[in-house]
Amino acid sequence: MTGGAGFIGSHLCDALTHSGFAVICVDNFLTGSRDNIEHLLGTENFTLIEQDANDKLAVADEVDVVFHLASPASPADYLRHPIPTLSVGSIGTLNALELARERGARFVLASTSEVYGDPHQHPQTESYWGNVNPIGPRSVYDEAKRFAEAATAAYRREYGTDTAIVRIFNTFGPRMRTDDGRAVPAFVTRALAGQPLRVSGDGHQSRSLCYVEDTVAGLLVVAASDHPGPVNLGTEDERTVLALAHLVLDLTGSAAEIEFIALPEDDPVRRRPDTTVAREVFGWVPRTAIEDGLAATVAWFTQQLAAGAAR
Repeated sequence: MTGGAGFIGSHLCDALTHSGFAVICVDNFLTGSRDNIEHLLGTENFTLIEQDANDKLAVADEVDVVFHLASPASPADYLRHPIPTLSVGSIGTLNALELARERGARFVLASTSEVYGDPHQHPQTESYWGNVNPIGPRSVYDEAKRFAEAATAAYRREYGTDTAIVRIFNTFGPRMRTDDGRAVPAFVTRALAGQPLRVSGDGHQSRSLCYVEDTVAGLLVVAASDHPGPVNLGTEDERTVLALAHLVLDLTGSAAEIEFIALPEDDPVRRRPDTTVAREVFGWVPRTAIEDGLAATVAWFTQQLAAGAAR
């Protein structure tokens, strides 16, 4: 698995090892964290290879499934690392695909709802081609993932590689970094600190937030199938960003105020997946209500901030 020390990747490592599978985690820790997998180091069925996915993957063991999750994923990260983001979406994807082809393994690409850009279709179905600005600041991530999808489909057509594309919508939960830059960690950490919650634009742009355990469950059911995708993974519980900010204030009991700031360039106005394929083909539906997931996330951030203050 590439990107196994990242937010979603580390939860996927947990789910696989807990089910008795041997996991080889490849990560260069550009945006991932050793803390996310510290509890797995030294265990019998977990191996860490610290390397860049842009180099030929140094995996000697037999491989049944290659999960390709390596990439900066938050706007703050991919705007800070534009070239590595483009590289891992292109060169890194080709390297991961080659590994799967050589070993006769199934390949699962963790793509993103960002391939839909600022969508003109709502909700977004897998057949929608998207509305992406190819030269805007967000394009380093959007187009890297679109290339990754094209490469994945080409390997399936050209070599018969067993591939799948999963388009992950906004996912949240424990192990997000405090400086991640996405709405949930930003709102939670600022609310806990009593600082104003910064809401972009008028806050009426919408997102559909899926708890990380549900996203991981979706990745696993797709990996266990022979379906090529693409498959949307996300919740259809659509909330405005402003409503999300108020929900975080309620859950934290914070008296922090809300501060409105400029809307980032090319920020999607509406985002909600059509999850018919995931539901009807795989029987997958998100199980965690956003309120419950946020409560668990707030508890985790509270512990992390307290531990940091105690050091």
